[in-house]
Amino acid sequence: MEKLADLHVHTHLSDGTFSPKEVVEYAKKVGLSCIAITDHDCVDGIEPARKIAGKLGLEIIPGVEMTAQEKGAEVHILGFYPDLKDKRFLKRLELICKSRVDRIYKMAEKLKKYNVRIDPEKVFKLSGPGSVGRLHVATILEDEGYVSSVQEAFKRYIGDKGPCYVGHFEMTAKDVIAELKRVGAAVVFAHPHLMGGDALIRRFVKYGLDGIEAYHSEQSQSVSKRYVALAEELGLLVTGGSDCHGLNKGEVLMGKVKVPYTLVEELKICARKTRNI
Repeated sequence: MEKLADLHVHTHLSDGTFSPKEVVEYAKKVGLSCIAITDHDCVDGIEPARKIAGKLGLEIIPGVEMTAQEKGAEVHILGFYPDLKDKRFLKRLELICKSRVDRIYKMAEKLKKYNVRIDPEKVFKLSGPGSVGRLHVATILEDEGYVSSVQEAFKRYIGDKGPCYVGHFEMTAKDVIAELKRVGAAVVFAHPHLMGGDALIRRFVKYGLDGIEAYHSEQSQSVSKRYVALAEELGLLVTGGSDCHGLNKGEVLMGKVKVPYTLVEELKICARKTRNI
C-alpha cells in the first residue's frame, strides 16, 4: 500500500484539542503512515508524539508553524525538520509564546469596549502549556454565549480585520523564513489561499521560500490544482495537510487531506540541502 502523510497537524500544545498521544493514535486510525507536528510557535509536542509513534510504526516529522506580519496582515509559515537543539531558535520560540500571553490580555481589554468580558485566566486554563492563541479566545467566547460559533468569534471580533484583533510578536515573513532556514528547515507557506495568495508567494520566493501548501482542508480541488501548477512554475516544493486542530474546528480534520510519501522525501532532501549551505 502507498504510504500517505498529513503534513499539518496541531496538538494541545498550541490550539488543538488532542494530546500528542491522541494525535498519533488518530493518525493510525485513519490510515496515515506519517504526520508532521506543526504547532504554532512551539515544538514541545514533537518528542512526546515520537515516543508513542515509534511503538505504532508511525513517522513523526518535526515541524513548527510560525506567524509573521506582512504589511499589516498575518501570515503563517511552516518549517519542517528544524534543528530542535538550536538554543537561539528555542529561545526565540519562548519569547514568542510569552508575547502570545500578553496578546490575550490586550484582546480581553479590547473586547470590553464591545461589552464582551472574558477572564484571560480562563483562556490560559483552556490552552494549558505551550502556545495560547485566538482559537482559545474564540472557544471561550462561544462557551460564554457571546457568539454562536468559533467562526462568528473571528468574524465579529478577533479575525485579522476584526475590531479586537491584536498583532503578534513582530517578525516579518522575511525574518521568519531566514530564521527557519538558519536552523536547517524546509520552509513552506501555509494555506496561501487563506493568507493573501499568489502575490505573496512570489515575494516570499525572493526571501528563500522552499514550497507552498498546495493541498489544504479548507479549499477546493481547483484551488489545489492551481497551486500545484504555480509551484511547478516557480520551482517550489508542494506539501499538503489537514490543519487538524482536534475538535476545535467542529470536526476532526485529520485524514481529510492525505498526500503521497514522495512529498515527504522531497522535504527531507530540501532540509538536508539547507543544512549543508
